Amino acid sequence: MIKFGTGGWRAIIGDEFTKNNIRILTKAMCDKMKAEGVEKDGIVLGYDRRFLSKEAMRWAGEVFAAEGIKASLINKSSPTPLVMYYVQKYGLHYGMMITASHNPAVYNGIKVFTYGGRDADETQTADIEEYIGRVDPDRIEGMDYDKAIEEGLINEIYPLNEYIDSILEDIDVDAIKKAGLKIALDPMYGVSETSLKTILMTARCEVETIHERHDTLFGGKLPAPNEDTLKMLKNHVTDYGFDMGIATDGDADRIGVIDDKGNFLHPNDILVLLYYYLVKYKGWKGDAVRNICTTHLLDRVAKDFGASCHEVPVGFKHISAKMYATNAIIGGESSGGMAVRGHIKGKDGIYASALLTEMLAVTGKKLSAIMEEIRDEYQGMPFAERDYRFSKERKDEINDILLIKKELPEIPYEIKDISYLDGLKIYFANEGWISVRFSGTEPLLRIFTEMPTGNDTEKVCKIFEEYLLLEK
Repeated sequence: MIKFGTGGWRAIIGDEFTKNNIRILTKAMCDKMKAEGVEKDGIVLGYDRRFLSKEAMRWAGEVFAAEGIKASLINKSSPTPLVMYYVQKYGLHYGMMITASHNPAVYNGIKVFTYGGRDADETQTADIEEYIGRVDPDRIEGMDYDKAIEEGLINEIYPLNEYIDSILEDIDVDAIKKAGLKIALDPMYGVSETSLKTILMTARCEVETIHERHDTLFGGKLPAPNEDTLKMLKNHVTDYGFDMGIATDGDADRIGVIDDKGNFLHPNDILVLLYYYLVKYKGWKGDAVRNICTTHLLDRVAKDFGASCHEVPVGFKHISAKMYATNAIIGGESSGGMAVRGHIKGKDGIYASALLTEMLAVTGKKLSAIMEEIRDEYQGMPFAERDYRFSKERKDEINDILLIKKELPEIPYEIKDISYLDGLKIYFANEGWISVRFSGTEPLLRIFTEMPTGNDTEKVCKIFEEYLLLEK
């Protein structure tokens, strides 16, 4: 029942996300660490603000303690990037974060990180699943939490200051201080407020926060920073004259942005903005990495600066692996996750926010002006994304049509290439493209497309909707 997707293991609370399954997964991690001879290094665990997150972390810690593996537990709800940072800084082989990221409130889950602070790749997660299959649930032991603390097998820590200081050391704080920026924050009832507010106020920004309280239902909305969920942040920015609005998802590894004019900047835009800033204004040199569902505008910017943009399957483990292999400057995805060379090996919405703030200060330009400059120079194209729910039977039908029989509808655009690297992706001669794939974190079919005109994007989406009998 415990299967890893593109962003770890996620399940509905009380259905598959249960104390029993958490203990099974933890015992499997213990067995894996012992088999690899790394159990003496210990492990770090963190948790977000979701229902049962703290309890789940403690349940896991009790199993590690019973197995004689020292577990360092972050004793306050914290951003996922903090766990990755800790794994990287202290040379641990593994870390675990209790979170379901941007999923609906009924979900929770666990992300596993490996040496260097990287997302566990497919080889690692397949290995964990093998160990899970060997676990006897009736033979799992857990040590009493307080006893484990007394015996030094559980150590409660709170390394947030180290993480914040590492970001402050990386950005141009002096430039930001001189700029006198006004930033509005929306942590979406998640875990980013302390980190972001501390960083921005240290750089003398004027900061206001909305949706900062602890709410396990995330205000009744999806804790994902998209155009629909950031309407209040948009109003706050325009009503009170902020230079930028920043939002992060439930565990703060993804980012959403509202510009000075109140426009929602798609994560595609943010990724391109940061790459453009790093190469043009900071003089960095190197490639970029994106997944198959992310804008090709990044490719054109990279090419203009004599670099390449590498395409990988969905899942940040693929992005971080390709960044490492190519020494790329930046890597990102259309859902809002991005990583920058020299920081942690995974996505970090807090670091990306700090870098965007630095960009405003160093360039002296409005966010809307920089984005307009890029679109004019590199001919940005309209981007569309659609999500569709389905039954198990419909999933099998769609999978059979698209990925087994590889049948396609009639499409009135010249096809340049077709890829089955991750689902289906069609590249058109007009530089447009469409991607159709099953989500690795939710029961959804996702369509992404980027075409020369808005009419083209709607048209190609409609063709696949009708061909596959999809309903929103």
